[in-house]
Amino acid sequence: MPTDAKAAKDTDKRERIVKRIALELRDGFYVNLGIGLPTLIANHVPAGIDVVLQSENGMLGIGPYPIEGQEDADLINAGKETVSELPGTAYFSSADSFAMIRGGHVDLSVLGAMEVDEQGNLANWMIPGKMVKGMGGAMDLVAGARRVIVAMEHTTKDGQPKILKKCTLPLTGKGVVHTIVTEMAYINVTPQGLVLQEVAPGLTVDDVQHATDAKLGISGTLRTMEG
Repeated sequence: MPTDAKAAKDTDKRERIVKRIALELRDGFYVNLGIGLPTLIANHVPAGIDVVLQSENGMLGIGPYPIEGQEDADLINAGKETVSELPGTAYFSSADSFAMIRGGHVDLSVLGAMEVDEQGNLANWMIPGKMVKGMGGAMDLVAGARRVIVAMEHTTKDGQPKILKKCTLPLTGKGVVHTIVTEMAYINVTPQGLVLQEVAPGLTVDDVQHATDAKLGISGTLRTMEG
């Protein structure tokens, strides 16, 4: 596939994921967006919805990405990307930030993942044998947030499933994931296993199952994926 076409396809995948997750935002929510793909959700907060975005490096009230030429190098998120501030934005120490997270004050945490399994286990912080900078705040977020949504592409670059019967990589948290959103599907984690709630336009249940290692239950209200 030509480079430009592949880039456009990758952008479409990311847009579908972040737009669908943005529909999960509710008035009054305090939300932490993980590094990478989840940060894009800040640009898709639905009109009329008032949410407060929190960053573990000490910022409460993150706005959309700044317009080119209006960046402030002192305003960054946990991924060291420049962000904008909203009226009422507050700044504080990293210690205070993690006290908010560990205290259960974050309504929703959206994180990327390398693997998720049918028990809601999450692996997203390291691959053995590869250099890592550290675990970041993911372990605190999955333990402290009231709800955890995973935002990721459905398969690896070589087409291998990322939604597994059992994670093979070191775990970030056990049984912490509530919902998985990919470019192919919206999946809930339940005590009975994974339940397919929505399928992306143009795909079938069989398409999603073929790309998934874990067995998927099918919702009685299965519908086309929104976003």
